Amino acid sequence: MDALHRHRSLYKGTTPPWKETYRKRCVDRLKNSRSRLLERYRQMGESPQRCGSGAAIIVQEVMEEEWTALQSEDRRLPSLWGPQGMAEMFSVMKEYDELAVLEEIQQELVSQEMSIIEEYEKNLLFEQQYISSIVEGMEEMEEMHIICPICHMNNLNINSHFISCLCGLYINTTKRNISPDVLRHLLESRVSEHMEDCLHNPVFSVAPNTDSSPNLMISCKVCDYLSIVL
Repeated sequence: MDALHRHRSLYKGTTPPWKETYRKRCVDRLKNSRSRLLERYRQMGESPQRCGSGAAIIVQEVMEEEWTALQSEDRRLPSLWGPQGMAEMFSVMKEYDELAVLEEIQQELVSQEMSIIEEYEKNLLFEQQYISSIVEGMEEMEEMHIICPICHMNNLNINSHFISCLCGLYINTTKRNISPDVLRHLLESRVSEHMEDCLHNPVFSVAPNTDSSPNLMISCKVCDYLSIVL
């Protein structure tokens, strides 16, 4: 303790010569410890400590580590941390101007820490919104796609002129305004109509039509159900 008091008496009423070096090193170490900070932040989850505003996460560790490193370079600097860490250091230094310096550095580091976390939260929110938009887009695409009722393998190609499939299905739909939603409704309504009287699976087929394009048919050999879908 005598060494500590001697050290304080040298700089009482003045700015400690180590202030800027120590402050800069602490800021740099905090920035370089971003991964450690965010990992600790994620581990805290929704704990009251995390939810509390202004609660430092690794500031004390950063300050202790940098003071130890600074002291190893300049043996004239006293060991400020005891078993209770910064709390003990502040109680020892309460009568000296250096306490205000350390508190100032601590507050700057807390602000830096909060800025890193706020940036992380903004990036996380953006990432979540981006992923949600991608998923919604995929869901919309899935809703637009209709599996071919003939081969049950390929998506139907549906446009304002025809409906086709790689399996060979081709139906001319010019001037009939057949959209994916319209076709889906036609398929679902015919299947539902059949299921009212029969629980067996119907089959779809293409029947030639001498007057126009082939028709898409639905039929059931068990109940003799037969209907034109399109």
